[in-house]
Amino acid sequence: MFDLFLQDARRWVTPGQVSTAPLSLRQLLALLFRHLPLRAMLWFRFGSWCKQRGIPFLPGYVQRRLYRRYGLEIVVGADIGGGLYIAHPVGTVISPQRIGRNCTIVAAVTIGMRNEWEFPVIGDEVFIGAGARVLGGITIGDRARIGANAVVTRDVPAGATVVGIPARVVKVAETEVKASEVASFKLS
Repeated sequence: MFDLFLQDARRWVTPGQVSTAPLSLRQLLALLFRHLPLRAMLWFRFGSWCKQRGIPFLPGYVQRRLYRRYGLEIVVGADIGGGLYIAHPVGTVISPQRIGRNCTIVAAVTIGMRNEWEFPVIGDEVFIGAGARVLGGITIGDRARIGANAVVTRDVPAGATVVGIPARVVKVAETEVKASEVASFKLS
């Protein structure tokens, strides 16, 4: 739990970027004092640790506290890799099957189910813009970019940038993605 939280904290050394530098206790305390979203991540990691160990009451308490205090609705115990950066937690709903490492979620994002009890799988280093919706049992590939207010209801290939309602691919990192992987999306 603490290792994942340290990865989260390193994202706040230079907000939005991945840092590999070790943190001193003084730096960590300064980051916690300065950044409310990082305090929310500390509570989330603590609640997830309690849930993994089967400690009763505390995971539910932490989940309610996150919602009341920080405005963040996140499933305590969700499979979320280290380095999660939530810039503005108020109004954000995070209910994934899995989120990879070093992902960025900006503000008022919804990640969750659509019509059936299936949740998104989000890869590593994914950026999700403000107000975006990622819904259903879909897969978002590594290093994908989801634009502000996009509504994503279909798989997004690795390295792709999607925007709009419904989301469509507007850019693909050519070295990372094959044309066959984006066949279900219309390129603009």
